[in-house]
Amino acid sequence: MPAGPKFVTLIPIQNMSRAIKFYTKTLGGRVTERARGPMKDFWAAGRIGGADIWFVNPGQREKRKLAYTTFLVKDIKRYVRKLKTAGVRFEKAERMGKDTKIDGPIAFDTWGASAFFKDTEGNLLMAWQNFPPM
Repeated sequence: MPAGPKFVTLIPIQNMSRAIKFYTKTLGGRVTERARGPMKDFWAAGRIGGADIWFVNPGQREKRKLAYTTFLVKDIKRYVRKLKTAGVRFEKAERMGKDTKIDGPIAFDTWGASAFFKDTEGNLLMAWQNFPPM
């Protein structure tokens, strides 16, 4: 059976250098390719958590809105603490049901825990821990 298509997450950005700094220095990713010349601020490729990502500056003609990216973590409390230390601000946690327990920005439910934050470009991101832990 032939391999399926390669999956890449497109991340709309407004400032390439700022986005690359956030995704590499703060989240631990790496840039694998960056356009040169006049396109250097409009496209770059990277990897984070084993996944391929493309940073795309859609410009003013195109409005790009994407679903948030999820980071699967083994210990959400430690991950949130690490990102907070790096200056990341988290959204207020929301209850999914009557059994949801809130601890700061983390919502704990019987099936997992979540914490939402935004990157430097305003894209919504989520940290997620499965229960039982991965």
